[in-house]
Amino acid sequence: MRNPIAKVSQLIRCPVVDAFDAFVDPARITQFWLAATSAPLVKGAEVTWQFMVPGATERTRVTELKRPAQIAFDWSDGVSVRIDFDAREADETRIRVEVTGFAGDSAVDQALNATEGFAIVLCDLKTLLESGRSANLVRDKARLIADSSDAQNN
Repeated sequence: MRNPIAKVSQLIRCPVVDAFDAFVDPARITQFWLAATSAPLVKGAEVTWQFMVPGATERTRVTELKRPAQIAFDWSDGVSVRIDFDAREADETRIRVEVTGFAGDSAVDQALNATEGFAIVLCDLKTLLESGRSANLVRDKARLIADSSDAQNN
């Protein structure tokens, strides 16, 4: 069986540079995806990301950064993420995310979770960039994950 790949895309009505910068700039990425980040993304950097799920952190190594077209990074578990930004018609951007490197018996479940997670991230980013406000989609999903984890531990 081939290793699964998570793929997600979204059309956002904004200039490509705005969508790109939303992932690179700590002040922007914390408006829709992360609770905190140790630094902006630059090629070769290693940054620590704190997700909105309490206790969820990840060491992120930036492997590629081509402004405003592409960001690629690896996570500590061997998962690789590539985000492509394609300028479309005036002030429209297509963002495509591809996640690879899932391994083991749970590889399919990992890919499904990544697909769901990045779909929520892109939808929240779309809302933020088109309306000026996050819909708190990532924050609400993080709360459900935390609640589920708490219920399993009790």
